[in-house]
Parts: sequence; structure tokens; C-alpha cells
Amino acid sequence: MQRALPIGALVLALAATSLAADPARWRALGWKTDFSQTRVPLTEILSGGPPRDGIPPIDRPMFRPAREVTDLAERDPVLVYPLDANARAYPLRVLTWHEIVNDTVADLPVAVTYCPLCNAGIVFDRRVEGRVLDFGTTGLLRKSDLVMWDRQTESWWQQFSGEAIVGKYAGTTLRMLPSRLMAYGEFAGAWPSGLVLTPANPQLRAYGKNPYVGYDGRASPYELFSGELPRGVPAMARVVVARTPAGPVAVALALLAERGRLEHGGVIFTWRAGQASALDGADIATSRDVGSARVTAASGAALVYDVTFAFVLNAFVKDVTVLTKAGPVNLASGAPAAR
Repeated sequence: MQRALPIGALVLALAATSLAADPARWRALGWKTDFSQTRVPLTEILSGGPPRDGIPPIDRPMFRPAREVTDLAERDPVLVYPLDANARAYPLRVLTWHEIVNDTVADLPVAVTYCPLCNAGIVFDRRVEGRVLDFGTTGLLRKSDLVMWDRQTESWWQQFSGEAIVGKYAGTTLRMLPSRLMAYGEFAGAWPSGLVLTPANPQLRAYGKNPYVGYDGRASPYELFSGELPRGVPAMARVVVARTPAGPVAVALALLAERGRLEHGGVIFTWRAGQASALDGADIATSRDVGSARVTAASGAALVYDVTFAFVLNAFVKDVTVLTKAGPVNLASGAPAAR
């Protein structure tokens, strides 16, 4: 099945208007979701183009040892989980076309997810109330972010927050697990015996190609996004967001790249060059270098974090502040925040 979504912003915008929020229509399409239970206005959920699982999740992931991989460039971005001897690399050249991998690592069922429109790569524990869930793509978006669904209850889940927003599990939040987005060369150097996700059929998709050419160079997201854009920080600026028990701690990637290392809000951020953007040129491996961030607590312990766009952070986290070259900026008001 060919993916229908990534053929340009025009198709994206038209698709958004073709399937308005309508539980009756969703039921007619076969959804058994309990639409009486919702945490968000259903009008915020739009079609992204493909049908349910039209962007097919990977349910039986195949891997090769890093030492046997020859089709990845050192600059290729990979999402790495876990950050230990069992490390596995999930290349964005693959995740861009599948968005979800249902995997089991060291007996822990996990969902490895990536939303290209938000550049958000997040790993979740698939266990909920003693039950292991399997996730797929609804074909729907909320605020340009992937809406996932579980096959057990057909609840709908927001990828950026991990919260079930519609259905039986509405209000339940998946546990996020520490992962790291890095260049493949860095992964292979650190874990030469680590496993690398490999497409079961390399001809199924245009793996290695970016269907969203020039996306991270836009002034604003595609027209699918509805909501307030951030103030004081460009909407498409990359921000590194550490998810701490006290709340998110965010730093502009441009500032981190300039400094190389900084400590903010009790979190240590470091940056190194060498990772290509997955959302720049047509060929991911040769796209511009955005570098990679590493985030730890002051103790050195890994934290859950991701590198997303400012508009995404502003859309899903209220009254959030980002440390920028100009100082701390509140995304909602654009005003300088207290240091």
C-alpha cells in the first residue's frame, strides 16, 4: 500500500477539510472507539490524508547488527532505545514512513514513535493496567501531531503527550522511556554490536528519501496546524525539551549548538555536530547538519527528552518558557521570562 500523505502541503490541507470531526462518519469507517469519552474537543482532530494504518506501523521489526549495516550514512539520524547494552537504533529514514514500531526489548513491550510533522521521536511503555497494547496510526492529526490508536480498545492517543484523548482509556497516559536521537555513526561507534531496524521489504517505501522536503525551513507548519503559534521564537525553530518531574525544561537548539554545553533548570544539555536533518533536503543523509543533543540530570542519569519544533511545544504545553540566545522567552506571550 502506498502512503498517500507526503506529496505536499496542498494535499495535506485538502485532506484536513475532507474529513471533519464527526463521530458518525468515523463509526461509518469502522471505528469502534467510545466517542462519549474524550479529553479534547473533537473538532481539533483532523484527517491527515491516509486511512487508518495507511501509514503502516511495524509489528514484526527486523534488525541487523550495526557491523553488518552498509546502507546508512554516518550522518543518518536514528532514534536509540534503550541507552544501555541492549541499544537498538531506529533510523528516521524508516520511521518517517511507518511512524510506529511495536517492539519488545529486554522483555519490555515498547512503542517507538516518530511524528515527522512535529519532529517528535518518543518511546513509550506499551503496558496499560496490566495489558499490553499494540499501536497503529489513525490517519488523523491533532495540532499537526500524530494520533495513534490501540488495537485492544481503539482508544486514540496523542503521540506528543502519550495521553489517550478519546475512547475507553481517555485520560490515561503512557509512560515515556529515555531514548536519544543521534547520528548513526555515533550509535555504531558506541554500540558496534547494537541492533539496527531494517525494513522487511526495502522496496516498499522510498527509504532514505524525505517526503517533506524543505519542511523545517518553512516559516510556519503546514496548514493542517490549527492553534496559536509561539511568540518570541520562530515557529519552526528546534527546541530540546527535557521532561522532568517538575515539568518541561526547554532550550533552543541554536543556543545549545552555539554553547556546546549548558545547564538549565537542573538539566545538563550537550550538543555535537554530525547529524543530518530528516526534514530538509530530498535525501536525508545529505541534508543539512542540525547536530544532536544529549540530555541528562545533574547526576548523569538519562532523562526523557525530544527535539521538536517551538510551535509543537507551545501547542501542547501551557505557559512554557524556552531558553534562547536572547534569554528565557515565554512562548505564549513572547515576553522575557525570569531567569
